[in-house]
Amino acid sequence: MDKFTTLTGVAAPMPLVNVDTDMIIPKQFLKTIKRTGLGANLFDEMRFDQEGNEIPDFVLNQPAYRNAEILVAGENFGCGSSREHAPWALLDFGIRCVIAPSFADIFFNNCFKNGILPIVLPQDQVDVLMEDAKKGANARMTVDLEAQVVTTSDGQSFPFEVDAFKKHCLLNGLDDIGLTLEKAAAIDSFEAKAGTLRPWV
Repeated sequence: MDKFTTLTGVAAPMPLVNVDTDMIIPKQFLKTIKRTGLGANLFDEMRFDQEGNEIPDFVLNQPAYRNAEILVAGENFGCGSSREHAPWALLDFGIRCVIAPSFADIFFNNCFKNGILPIVLPQDQVDVLMEDAKKGANARMTVDLEAQVVTTSDGQSFPFEVDAFKKHCLLNGLDDIGLTLEKAAAIDSFEAKAGTLRPWV
């Protein structure tokens, strides 16, 4: 998993509430267990018409936001089913941070496990960030995980809270497998000792 330290990038405004995981990545794309390739179908039913043509009005189809790395969204983002494909699709598209007034719990935790930083801020602060994001590609937002601060393109700063353990994992690029591998020496020692004590196992 890639480390998340400081991110400066284009923020896409998505002022929608209750964006569920089926909107993020529709069910027909859940046949794969690969974490790559899903970005092409992120928000598929909002990005494309029935013939597969882009819908020009959708934010991520607009030239200013095609390379967005931050998403500023409405409350209860990521509700619905618990599919981990949702953060996979966001990450594969290039989104590393989602800012909203609230998130669904399972989606929120899945983000951290996949290298995405979900930030919860009060609605009035999200409104400021939403307006900043609407300025387009020339307005670049900065997210500093170490300092726990989001800064707008014109220098307004908003501190955010993050669980210390989840912060540690993101800063060091540790998913569940990475955390286990940190204990590799202890695991090897245990296995060697167990093999001596119980050679029949």
